[in-house]
Amino acid sequence: MFKLFVYLVLFAAYAISSDKVEVYATTIDTKDNIIKAEGEVVVIYKDYYLSAQRAVYDRNSSELELFENIRATQGENIKLLGEYAKLNIANKERTFMPFYMFEDKSNVWLSGAKSYSKEPNVDIKSGITSGCDPNNPFWKMEFSSADYNTETMWLNLYNARIYIYDIPVFYTPYFGYSLDTTRRTGVLPPMVGYSDKEGFYYEQALFIAEQNWWDLELKPQIRTNRGSGLYSTFRFVDSRVSKGSLTAGYFKEKEEYFLENELANKKHYGFNFLYENSDVINQWFGTNFKGQSALYMDIVNMNDVDYINLSTNDTTENATTTQLLSKINLFYNMNDNYIGAYFKYYKDLNLDTNEETLQNLPALHYHRYIDTLLKDHFLYSLDVKSNNYYREVGKSAIQTDINIPLTFQTSLFDEFMHLSYGSNIYAQHTNFRGDVKDLSIDEYNNGFFARHDHLITASSQLTRAFDEITHTIDFGAQYQLAGSEFEDGYYEEQKDYCSIKENRTEDICEFYNISDVKENLQLYFSHYLYDISGKQVFYHRLSQNISYEDVEGGAEELENELDYQITDNINFYNNMFYNYDENDFSKNFNKISYVNSSFNLGLSHMYKNSFDITDPESEISYITSSLKYKYDKHYSYNFKLDYDLQRSEKKSFEVGFLYQKRCWDFGLTYLENNRPILNQYGESDSVYDRYIYVTIRLKPIMKPDGGLSGFMFRLPDKSETN
Repeated sequence: MFKLFVYLVLFAAYAISSDKVEVYATTIDTKDNIIKAEGEVVVIYKDYYLSAQRAVYDRNSSELELFENIRATQGENIKLLGEYAKLNIANKERTFMPFYMFEDKSNVWLSGAKSYSKEPNVDIKSGITSGCDPNNPFWKMEFSSADYNTETMWLNLYNARIYIYDIPVFYTPYFGYSLDTTRRTGVLPPMVGYSDKEGFYYEQALFIAEQNWWDLELKPQIRTNRGSGLYSTFRFVDSRVSKGSLTAGYFKEKEEYFLENELANKKHYGFNFLYENSDVINQWFGTNFKGQSALYMDIVNMNDVDYINLSTNDTTENATTTQLLSKINLFYNMNDNYIGAYFKYYKDLNLDTNEETLQNLPALHYHRYIDTLLKDHFLYSLDVKSNNYYREVGKSAIQTDINIPLTFQTSLFDEFMHLSYGSNIYAQHTNFRGDVKDLSIDEYNNGFFARHDHLITASSQLTRAFDEITHTIDFGAQYQLAGSEFEDGYYEEQKDYCSIKENRTEDICEFYNISDVKENLQLYFSHYLYDISGKQVFYHRLSQNISYEDVEGGAEELENELDYQITDNINFYNNMFYNYDENDFSKNFNKISYVNSSFNLGLSHMYKNSFDITDPESEISYITSSLKYKYDKHYSYNFKLDYDLQRSEKKSFEVGFLYQKRCWDFGLTYLENNRPILNQYGESDSVYDRYIYVTIRLKPIMKPDGGLSGFMFRLPDKSETN
């Protein structure tokens, strides 16, 4: 035993001149410069741990050869197998024949006839790779050659053929993918589909990430019967407190498709820029202010909604509106004060020009947070906001609002009752500029409005704890009384006309946003139940307003809100308004949900009625339902239905399943969707599409978060455009 130990030490000493190699074996023999080890040989070299039946080391060439049943582990994740291996210690070269590698982190194995590696690259000759069970893999990829980088964990395959069992399904001269989640440049899984109207659809995304602070995704696409286009997204992180993205796209219709479908535009294009910075003032101006400053930008522009509809073949991401809003928000927040500036730009895609659209560029805002006097019995704050309403053609205005709420509060009967008196001072000034569109309207006069109103509140909150439940009751009354008012100029001239609801859409009233303060009494009652862990089990609230106006006085709508966690899995929510004049509900929203480890069920119904007989859209009745069911670790099912009861029209429908295994997923989904478009007459229109979507995901080369991996087939339309 002592002799064996001496041989081991000597052998390690021979190799230490380049890199330390430790060898353990049952017997070791040395002759001249050749050292032989036999019987359960174990070799430790850097982060390699190797075992074999025999080993030979040549001191002259620094080559270590291993024979029979070789097993090797590199680092924590990579495992290698072979019958013959050669390691050149001096040149840091390694050869395996045959070659088998298993990457434990990604569950990918790779087998080849021979491999040669020199840190950090490994070259493999003719082999197979897969993420499935090696004995009978569901999918495998054969290749003529491959190379793998052990540092970047990137694998390149050449002349790759994908097989489902033994059936060839796809060939590519090159295929590369990562065995980890590190951002890097590469080709993403393609998106394919077929439609009888648009033809064959193919999108091949390219992801470029040459530096860690930015990446670029290019998504060229072709629809053989419709046209082709390119969408791209550039994402960046320019500092530890800021990040942003720019998405842009372009699609050109074929002449035949454009004319046949009477589209508004032959070319669809647009962009969306997002940016946020959570310490913008200190970063941009080199200051060291203690307050919080932030900048948020969301700038969007496009020529029609098909720009969004064509950006993807995912039917769940279709555009639903023709109104665009771009905004920039900037604020500086301190302990006592808040200063903000907000820019809003509106665009209506249904209009040929938006020169008459009223913009808000900008709104300036100052807010003084609530402060107290007289041992917290007196509270006061200040809010000032100035809006610059601007348009190219028509009237513009600068409108400034000032709001000063003052509150005196106290408690009685050992804090069982809380009383407060609020006095609110409100003022608005409007300064007009620009031309009047309607020549029959007299010139707008600048105006000033001021008001002083009062609010008296009496309330009480009672809480009692039981063995397993805590009950809280909150009830009270608020009496609001209109005080004095002052109108001058525009407000005095247009008060009688613009106070009528039906006239608010007229041009002369678009700047009149004064709401009358009515003498009214609000009664409210709410109570809560909490379990022993503090989780809310039950919530119920009733609210009733009573107006004392001469003409429109009386009880206003009664509001009822209920949130009941029936069991740990079942929740019911209701919110409804009852109108006494119509003896009917103006709003009734109900939702019930059931959630456990297998089921996620949601069913809701929304009913609204404004009781406006002149408006065909005054009554809305809408059902939304969804079901996700996980049968076991392999099978999951999903169902979704949105239905407009008032129009007897299905808005969307989806049903499908997904079968998941360790190395592959298969899913089949049927979808229906009411997709909006813009026709050549400048009108919003819609097309009802039907799809079958087949998901085939070969893991890990197709990741769920790396884009959809499947085939979309659009069924023939059931009808013409709706």
